[in-house]
Order: sequence, then C-alpha cells, then structure tokens
Amino acid sequence: MQMRATKTDEAVDRKALEHKVKEMYQRVAEAPDGEFHFEMGRQLAERLGYPTADLDRIPAQSVDSFAGVGYHMDLADIRPGDVVLDLGSGSGMDTFIAALKVGPQGRVLGLDMTEAQREKAKRLARAAGIDNVSFHEGYIEDPPFDDHSVDVIISNGVINLSAEKDRVFAAAARLLKPGGRLALSDIVTEKPLPEEVKCDATLWAACIGGALQEDDYRSAITAGGLKVAKVRENPQYGFLTDSANGASKTWGVKSVSLLATR
Repeated sequence: MQMRATKTDEAVDRKALEHKVKEMYQRVAEAPDGEFHFEMGRQLAERLGYPTADLDRIPAQSVDSFAGVGYHMDLADIRPGDVVLDLGSGSGMDTFIAALKVGPQGRVLGLDMTEAQREKAKRLARAAGIDNVSFHEGYIEDPPFDDHSVDVIISNGVINLSAEKDRVFAAAARLLKPGGRLALSDIVTEKPLPEEVKCDATLWAACIGGALQEDDYRSAITAGGLKVAKVRENPQYGFLTDSANGASKTWGVKSVSLLATR
C-alpha cells in the first residue's frame, strides 16, 4: 500500500501518517495472520468477486496479504498486450492477476512505497517465473513513468490513504494513453468526516480517516482530467474492529468500485 503526505489535507500529521501506513503494510506483508482493522486473504478476495480460477493461478502468498476493498478487474477490461500500472501494488495479487490478462506481449508495473511489500512481490514473481511484471519504488502522486505510456491503471483500497488525492488523479490522467482506463476500488463516505477522525493517523492507515465524500471523490477524478463512467457499491466489504465499524455506521464509510476514462 501507498501514500505520500503532502499539502491537500491539512488535518492529519503527514509524517505520522506515512509512518503508520508503512508500519501497518509492512505487517500486512510479513504477518498477514495478524490483527488489523480490515479483513485480508483469499476468503475476502472471493467474497469481493475475484474468480477462483484467477486466484488459483497466482502465488498463494500474494493472496494471503491481499487487503483490497473491492473487485474491479471486469471494469478494467484488461486486454492482451496492454501495459497496466497497479498503484499501491502491495504484495502483488492484483498485479499478478493483471499479468494473466495482458499475456506475454503485455506488461504490468507495480508501484508501492513500502519496501517489505515490494520485496515480497518480487520474490513471489521470481519463484513463480512470472516475467511480465516489475515492481517499482515510488509514490502514487508522482509515479516514475512516462506520459501516455499506460493502457490501464488499477488500484485497490489505496487512494484513500493519500493526503493529496487530486495529484493522484492528475498523475493517472498524465500516464494514460488516449482512451485509457482507470479502474479502482476504494473507501468513500456519505457524510463529511469530523476533524478528530481526519486527525487520527491510525484511522487513516485503516482506510477510514482519509476517505472523501463520494461526490468529492468523483469531482477530484474529473478535475484531474478523467471522466467517471461507472460507479458501484461493494456491500460485501466491511471492517473488523468496533472502532472501524462505528466510524463506518456513523459517517457512511463504504467501499465502491469505479471506472474512469481518459
């Protein structure tokens, strides 16, 4: 997972946020059986809609560390030969599934700031002989790739972690080829979050504190240069702890999957 603390959201302590996110997702990579605010693993992936046939064909340890919030591969419509970028690629589950779809003529780029996640994904790719993927260090607000070089961008439960979401969507528009697609799942809210939630770095790292209202999220995508084509809710996603569930009920925190085009 992935974020970069910058200037848009003034409420959260950005250094504390980056530390919390790196710490939490290092644990996701190294100890996926640990206790978290959110569910993880294959049972979650299947409930969200990932086909078992795809999960069976990728490294099992990447599925163990899956901490996504929805399914959007159908919206992405990844085709043979495509170049795909996975923003906040984690231990690689979505990256490896995208690699199945692009085939040997395509390429999938995983981008993540957390070293433990990247190294795990690289190790799993080498062990499985998956050679049409690569994993890169960087921030989702400033991906280190050429303009108009990507056919599809995917992201799962990550953009809510960024304190500068407008830059994330502007970067996506910069990287996508004309007609390119951004397909993602993320956490949004129905009501504005209060300052005490926005200031809580732990709730940010748990994918709650940084969530935008859904209308604001869509507006940020449009302002970045993309057109929202489809949005659907994911009622099968939920949080695990009492504090996270309480926030979810009070402010309408929920998961959505979304397609936007350039």
